[in-house]
Amino acid sequence: MITAGYFIAIEGGDGAGKSTQMARLAAWLREVTGREVVATREPGGTELGETLRDAVMHGGHVDPRTEALLYATDRAHHVASVIRPALERGAIVITDRYLDSSIAYQGYGRELGADEVERLSMWATNGLLPDLTVLLDLHPEAARARMTGELDRIEQADPEFFERTRDAYLERVDLDPARYVVVNADADIASIQMEIRGHIARALEIDPDLISRDEATA
Repeated sequence: MITAGYFIAIEGGDGAGKSTQMARLAAWLREVTGREVVATREPGGTELGETLRDAVMHGGHVDPRTEALLYATDRAHHVASVIRPALERGAIVITDRYLDSSIAYQGYGRELGADEVERLSMWATNGLLPDLTVLLDLHPEAARARMTGELDRIEQADPEFFERTRDAYLERVDLDPARYVVVNADADIASIQMEIRGHIARALEIDPDLISRDEATA
């Protein structure tokens, strides 16, 4: 089993089930590896991040460039204070969203340009990329149907915005297929979790017989 620090990002559109799958994956990894597993999120993985999250998602109007800079600020602090120290300790780090979200949402969704937003995030993180990115792929219409409660500022965007973000994610996969796995998020929760575990088990050299331990239920 690989014991060096390992960095996993869970990506996908709003409503794809990232938080649910990340929580189950983190619990399983702690059980089968006995290692430190840090489960975090963007924005909001730090005290500063929670403040920025509230501002960008629940505050008043924020223009697209300011939005991109707020996410980059959160990411720079998140990497410096949480992600990189944990990886240096040899932990497995799982984050709900990372730089692919900025490229999809601000680069494509807000039409700021993917290259510019990627350069901003790469500068903010000093070039840190996940070892593996799990993309939970779900058609925007199906994702929107899952949303309940009051929608945040991002979730209120028009349908074309979310079409562009999905296209962006899939284009990212095509550009660097070795770093991504795509999982159909339209399946049931347990099936999605088992598929994710299979990919992670291969990447971390975990015994395949352990994939179904404490199997998630739908």
